[in-house]
Amino acid sequence: MALTLFSRRAANRALQSSSYVSVRSFSTPVNDSFLPSSNAPPPPPPEALSSSVLRDAVNTAAPRHDWTKDEIRELYNMPLMELAFQSGTLHRRFHRPAAIQMCTLMNIKTGGCSEDCSYCAQSSRYNTGLKATKMSPVDSVLEAARIAKSNGSTRFCMGAAWRDMRGRKTSLKNVKAMVEGVRGMDMEVCVTLGMIDQAQADDLASAGLTAYNHNLDTSREHYPSVITTRSYDERLQTLSHVRQAGINVCSGGILGLGETPEDHVGLLHTVSTLPAHPESFPVNALVPIKGTPMGDKLPEGKRPIPFDAILRTIATARLVMPATIIRIAAGRTTMSEAEQILCFSAGANAVFTGEKMLTTEAVGWDEDKAMFQRYGLVPMKSFERGGLRETKWAEVKAAVAGAESAQPAAVVAAV
Repeated sequence: MALTLFSRRAANRALQSSSYVSVRSFSTPVNDSFLPSSNAPPPPPPEALSSSVLRDAVNTAAPRHDWTKDEIRELYNMPLMELAFQSGTLHRRFHRPAAIQMCTLMNIKTGGCSEDCSYCAQSSRYNTGLKATKMSPVDSVLEAARIAKSNGSTRFCMGAAWRDMRGRKTSLKNVKAMVEGVRGMDMEVCVTLGMIDQAQADDLASAGLTAYNHNLDTSREHYPSVITTRSYDERLQTLSHVRQAGINVCSGGILGLGETPEDHVGLLHTVSTLPAHPESFPVNALVPIKGTPMGDKLPEGKRPIPFDAILRTIATARLVMPATIIRIAAGRTTMSEAEQILCFSAGANAVFTGEKMLTTEAVGWDEDKAMFQRYGLVPMKSFERGGLRETKWAEVKAAVAGAESAQPAAVVAAV
């Protein structure tokens, strides 16, 4: 006999009374031959349901900024299948689940950096065979942006291997021209130029910059074993300048730097307790470069970070930063298609795509288009999420409170 699971009203009553936010109404009959015998004892409730931390996270109507390390650690250490399921469910309340932001990252100034980041091929301190170049001409950068747009990318990112922007007035002028040109194509535009001061951030904002990337890389505790030429607080200061200028903050981390899971917790705690969550959170897996300390340390053929740690970090990031774009960044070429889909299901909703990602290989546009078609994914529209500000959350809360008969995925869709 066929069985209909829930009426819409019953499903929503179940939603309001349960710590799961995944209950949905169904009208499709199911084969009840797969259901357990009526004589069988009911299965015990999942252990995760007893967690008030998880319950609060998955039922939130707005981002919060008072996470404790203990709370984040509890989420991070949950059974992975449950963690990924719950984060994916929350993701569908805050984002269009099939939409993936396609970003293309171009190196506009390669190599010659004075920093000692132990993973980076562009440091002048390491012999990686990379040749330093001057800054790319504005016209060639804009042509690269046009090619990216024609292939479906909606965010164009530009990186320059500099410690900071001090004494680079001409370079800043050229970067502003690039920003204005890309915005003129109706694309989002992001730059990463090292440390910037408030005046420089304001200058970039006046040109129409969408986002500024400045990764924290890892936890505060592990950071000194990775970089010594720039402090953690200097990185946070740059993020503050970017926020004050009204530019979206893009800041994430690199997994596989010899850190522990506790460092993943520490990184997530730092970004989730900022005055405003990053608009985007890139999750990078180390790409080992021979000649760098990190690249030389890793045994040949060994994966720098196990996939389960990547998935766990993405899922936890989604729970503690529900409105943030989570980007699968460096290292995606080492992931299988199935692993990428698991990341999307758990809450990732952006990728870097194109010919290159700074100095490393990227998954190409054609490959991504084919994957999108197979799984029913679609490119995120320009500015689909970047314009959302926390001033909107009062409207979201009102929508949640008044949507007794609405499915969870529809609550935020109208915002």
